[in-house]
Amino acid sequence: MRLSQRISDFDSGLLMTLDALLKEPNVTHAAVRLNISQSALSARLTRLRHLLNDPLFIPSISGRGMTPTPHAIALQPELTRLLERFEDFVNTAHLFDPLTSKRVFRIAATDNPAAILAPDLIPLIKAHAPEVKIAFTLPDKSRIARLLEQGEIDLFVGAAEDGSNELISSTLFEEKFMTAQRRGHPRGTGELGLDEFCRLDHLLISTTGGHFTGMIDNALAEIGRERQVSVSVQSYAMAPLVLASTDCICTLPLRFLQRFTQSLDLFEPPVALSPFSMNVFWHPKMRTDPAHMWLRKMVMSGSRKGGT
Repeated sequence: MRLSQRISDFDSGLLMTLDALLKEPNVTHAAVRLNISQSALSARLTRLRHLLNDPLFIPSISGRGMTPTPHAIALQPELTRLLERFEDFVNTAHLFDPLTSKRVFRIAATDNPAAILAPDLIPLIKAHAPEVKIAFTLPDKSRIARLLEQGEIDLFVGAAEDGSNELISSTLFEEKFMTAQRRGHPRGTGELGLDEFCRLDHLLISTTGGHFTGMIDNALAEIGRERQVSVSVQSYAMAPLVLASTDCICTLPLRFLQRFTQSLDLFEPPVALSPFSMNVFWHPKMRTDPAHMWLRKMVMSGSRKGGT
């Protein structure tokens, strides 16, 4: 008999019957455990004996219940592992329990949205799913749709124009820019005028690295002005540290800067800067996946929390 045919002769009911009899070698008790009739259990036992070519259980000398054969006892450890793996498979396929899940979720996001979203999202996830792992990765925007389809990432967080038509998206939040300086800055805490804004040293975040111009310089150029950018860093995490120890100013999203108001003063920038929206994208195949639905709910909740 071929292996595939032998495997197809088994079903979960037979395996659970063998497990129940090993735990309670009594037809009556095992039938109650499985919530089936004694005759149904006896029929399953007959099939098991035939398939495994062993009596498996013989009447006990005491006349009460049955005694497992050496072959049945030898099967028990592997049977236990098999049923555990089967349970994991069923749970993965149909259920998601945040309290016990050890799933790894991967979110692709550039430094800007990651710095805004992660501080609220990570504690929220850990509070509801202590064993879940969360990874923020830098996105390959040219391959986002394919990476989401292949399951290499679960979500992509970015601007509306970074997505594609084949993906589902939802707006996480809308954001505006503010200008920050260190507490005790020599210029004082008065309103920040355009002339002063252009005269002061600026810190710029260049996510691609090493650049000294960006969106704000473009906005200034439209009104015939320019600023002095003396420091360029690649990471949002460095900005508050540099600002706190220098006289540089920096213009960044409010949701990011408001975490550092104990060491930074915030001002409306004296140049018109359009607000921006941040979206979350996912592949349609994940629309009804329970774990993915839970993750999306957490991301949406985390983004709302950051706006409070």
